[in-house]
Amino acid sequence: MRGIFALWLDTPYQPATDNVTDISVEQATRPVHRVRANCRACGQDRLVRFLELGPQPLANANLRALSHAAGELTFPLDVYFCEGCSLVQLVDVIDPEVLFRDYIYVTGTSETIAAHNVMYARTVTDLLGLAADDLVVEVASNDGSLLACFRDLGVRTLGVEPATNIAAIARNRGIECVGEFFDGATGVRLRESRGAARAVIGNNVLAHVDDTQDFLRGARALVADDGLVIVEVPYARTMLERLEYDTVYHEHLCYFSLTSLVRLCEGVGLTVVRVDEVPVHGGSLRVYAGRTESHGAVGPEIRRMVDAEVEVGLTSLARWREFARDVDTQRTRLRALLHGLVSEGQTIAGYGAPAKGNTLLNYCGIGTDLVPYTVDRSALKVGTFTPGMHLPVLPVETLVERQPDYVLILAWNFADEIMRQQQAYRDAGGRFIVPIPEPIVI
Repeated sequence: MRGIFALWLDTPYQPATDNVTDISVEQATRPVHRVRANCRACGQDRLVRFLELGPQPLANANLRALSHAAGELTFPLDVYFCEGCSLVQLVDVIDPEVLFRDYIYVTGTSETIAAHNVMYARTVTDLLGLAADDLVVEVASNDGSLLACFRDLGVRTLGVEPATNIAAIARNRGIECVGEFFDGATGVRLRESRGAARAVIGNNVLAHVDDTQDFLRGARALVADDGLVIVEVPYARTMLERLEYDTVYHEHLCYFSLTSLVRLCEGVGLTVVRVDEVPVHGGSLRVYAGRTESHGAVGPEIRRMVDAEVEVGLTSLARWREFARDVDTQRTRLRALLHGLVSEGQTIAGYGAPAKGNTLLNYCGIGTDLVPYTVDRSALKVGTFTPGMHLPVLPVETLVERQPDYVLILAWNFADEIMRQQQAYRDAGGRFIVPIPEPIVI
């Protein structure tokens, strides 16, 4: 077993994609990978590896040309359990400047996410009674899709988005953005310059942060006494019960349970006051927390949810080891299904080029011999090649044009939306393969 030690690896940054722009000399020469020695939640060094997904490329590092494959870097993708506090996490940390300064994922291409954002904004606005002069800050605001929903409700907004290309999209739609990474110092500085925020929102970003406590301290510094810090994360319970191992990639450093989030919040002076389970991204947890001096201790309802997590095994290393065995079985069954279809002369295409899909493709060894191409709605991805397996990413219209016998839905968290949109393909006899939790044909 690989030892756990703090080390910067002497791997200079050599982007395999020409998406990356404005790279400084310092960024181009500094190491990009280190290994943590301790848990990012409790600080203990009781980390046990239970799942190995192999060396993998960065999941959003699509290639613009196959000639760039020679410079493609891979890093260990192993998952650890902290015996001190039960947080599930990665210890291999990639420099966030490499991961996020130029980004390929945008939130605004999915109908499911669009509807989710509308309801999200309404829920928060009603809960806090937001008025026109109240401020909502979203950290990692991406293309501004969620903030636009708050703006449409008459609320003042501010985005914090380090990805230069994505922040430009948000600004073009009229969303004000601060182009930097968020941490404790940023939270203090924004409060001094913009005033306290009634809501500080972080959707699918807390898992990206190596220093989670510093991030939450920044959110606490920025939020008003009567405001809320609201984070939405993929739920570790859903990941465990539905075998969603492809949620694991280098950007996702943590896999949160409510147990771990309550502990993290308590450690920085925040109290969890409400929890919503939402279906987006295969099952997510939305946690609302306020300053402890305003809200006191965690209530009995939250404690009951924490107790339920213990009962289903979220705090058990043995249960996560069982998860790892099931992951290996899923890979065997998916490969057998695809190989069987191809041996019968059937054709298979992919749908989507999401980060999770790239974890699945690389872990299962699914290359162009099995799935010659995939399709995607994002203009940022069409014309690229997926990292590692190098599937060409083509326009969605290709499915009807070429009519493959089967479509492997890599973006399975949007499977219902995808199958609805591809009714013409279905009417012509096309079938779909949903790989998670068990490969099934629809």
